[in-house]
Amino acid sequence: MTQLLDATEQRVYPTDEELLHRVLTPYRAKRCEYLTSATVVLKGAAEAAAEDGARLSADCSFLIPESCYIDDTGHFNSVEFNICFNQMAYYLVAKAVKESLIEPFSRWTIEEFWTRQLGDIFITDFRSSFRSAMSGRHFRGRIEIADIADWDGNDLRDALVMLRTRCHYWDEQGGESHGEIGAAITNPPEK
Repeated sequence: MTQLLDATEQRVYPTDEELLHRVLTPYRAKRCEYLTSATVVLKGAAEAAAEDGARLSADCSFLIPESCYIDDTGHFNSVEFNICFNQMAYYLVAKAVKESLIEPFSRWTIEEFWTRQLGDIFITDFRSSFRSAMSGRHFRGRIEIADIADWDGNDLRDALVMLRTRCHYWDEQGGESHGEIGAAITNPPEK
């Protein structure tokens, strides 16, 4: 049975250090672990889907002491945008699974998420915009799941979970960037 929350109510989940560490484990070097904290917020209907009024987001902090792939450019760039997005998205979905926050993730086990984290999650559409130059060292970010579609498999198509997300990054000097990213998760657990 779905427990409904008043539209103004929200549940807040502070950073789960153990979960964050596990989410970042696939990154080969410690210097590639940019996400330092993530507070997850659920607004609306608990254990429901986004189309039923639930809104799931995470407010995040990042630290990039040095680029993991290029000499210092002095600013946040598109590669770092993508890496930070991946880390936010992995954490948000893992937390949704662990806490049974929103459909379809409330049907998964955390072990099923770990199995799917790298090989079954694909970015399908990536759009980013840089409004003003942003520091590439200390900054904040936010990710929100805007829409979820849980598609059953059939003879023509495998089962999929489709996500549409929005993200925004900013620093204390007024730099900012934002994006809209679509993702697909293949081989979701059966209902």
